[in-house]
Amino acid sequence: MDQRPLSGITVIDITTSYAGPYCSMLLADMGAEVIKVEKTRAGDDCRHWGPPFINGESAWFLSVNRNKKSVALDIFNPKGREVLYQLVEKADVFLENIKPSSLDKSGLSYKDMQKINSKIIYCALSGFGLTGPYRDRPGYDLIAQATSGMMSVTGEMNGRPQRVGTAISDIVTGFIAAFCIASSLVKKEKTGKGEFIDTSLLDVDLALMAPRITSYLADGIEPKPSGGTDSVVAIYQAIRTADEDMIIATGTDSIFKRFCQAVGLPQLAEEKRFQSNALRKENRFELLRLVEEQLIKYPISYWLKKLNEYSVPCAPINSLGDVVKDPHVLARNMIRTIQHPVAGDVKIVGVPWQLESSSNEVYLPPPLLGQHTAEILKEKLLMSDIEFSELVDTGVVKGEEVRQ
Repeated sequence: MDQRPLSGITVIDITTSYAGPYCSMLLADMGAEVIKVEKTRAGDDCRHWGPPFINGESAWFLSVNRNKKSVALDIFNPKGREVLYQLVEKADVFLENIKPSSLDKSGLSYKDMQKINSKIIYCALSGFGLTGPYRDRPGYDLIAQATSGMMSVTGEMNGRPQRVGTAISDIVTGFIAAFCIASSLVKKEKTGKGEFIDTSLLDVDLALMAPRITSYLADGIEPKPSGGTDSVVAIYQAIRTADEDMIIATGTDSIFKRFCQAVGLPQLAEEKRFQSNALRKENRFELLRLVEEQLIKYPISYWLKKLNEYSVPCAPINSLGDVVKDPHVLARNMIRTIQHPVAGDVKIVGVPWQLESSSNEVYLPPPLLGQHTAEILKEKLLMSDIEFSELVDTGVVKGEEVRQ
C-alpha cells in the first residue's frame, strides 16, 4: 500500500517550462498521480532546452519531470478540450501557466473548471500574477529577479548587478505552489470545498527579498552588490587561505569568539572595536585584513579541520564537480541514477526530504512525449480503442511507444 502523503490525489498539469513542472514534480514525489498534458507536436517547451541533451533528451527536462505520466493532447481543439474536461472532472488539482490575458478566453479559467468540478483545486502560475498592471507581461526567472530587486544586491562589490546562478524564481515558485496546493487539500478534506490559487514569480522573489526590503524600509539605505559579504553580519563571507577561498559564517558573538580562538587570534574577540556585530560591521575591512593575514598562512584543508573542531560554521566553495562527489551529499541520496527509456542511465538530483512513513525513491523516469496517452485515456475515461484511434488520426492526441 502506497504510504506517501498524497497517494490517491490526481493532478492535471498543463504547465510548461520550469516553475509549474517543478511544482507538479514535488506533488508527484509526495505520491500524487500527475498527468502531464503536453502539446501534441512539440510537448513541453522545456523538452527543447539545451544543450546538453542526453540521446536527444533535454537535461533540463529530465531534471524536473520524474514520477509523471505524459498525455499529448491538443487542448485548443474542441475535441481535445472535451477530453481535458473529462480528465479534470475526475481530478483533485488543476495546474496551469497560461498567459493571464489569454486565460479568460481559453476555456481553461477557474470559472470554466469549477463548472466541471466544483471541488477542484486550481493553481495559476505566472510571471506577475492574475491582477495588477503587469499581469499581461511575459515573465521568466530572469525578469522576476530583475523586477524584485534581487539582482540589485547580487554580484561583485562595486560591480554590475548579477542574476543568481540558478533558476531560483522558478524553483521556489514551484515549492510555494506545491505548499499552497497541499494546504488546500487539507482544507478540502475538512470542508469539501476546492480552492483558487494565484501565485507568481515576482511575488515569490519579493518574499525571498523580505529581509532586504524590510531593512530598506527601516533605514532608507539602498543596498548594493557586496560580493558575497552579508549586509548585516560580519564575518559572513568568503576569505582567502593559502590556496583557495573558504566560507566562514560567524553569526553570533559566541561563534565569533570561538572563531578567534580557532585561528589563533583570541585577542581580536577582546578588542572593543570587535566586541559586537554592530562594531564588527563598522570595522569590517580592518577585521578582514587581520583575519586574512592569519588565514593565508595555511591551506583550506587545515582551516576546515580547525574550525570544525571549534564548531565554527565554515565550508569550501564547491564546484559542481565537487558537489556530486561530496560524501555527505551521496550519503543523503541526493544524487540518484534513474533508468530512462531513451537517455539510458541518467543522474539527477534526488527528492529533498525523507519521510519516516514512506520511501522517496524515484518510481517513474521523466516520460516521453505522449508515452501514457493511451493508458490514461483508456483507463481513466474508459475510452475504446476505436475512439482513441479516431483522436490519433485527427491529430487531437498523440501516443508514444517507448523507443528502444
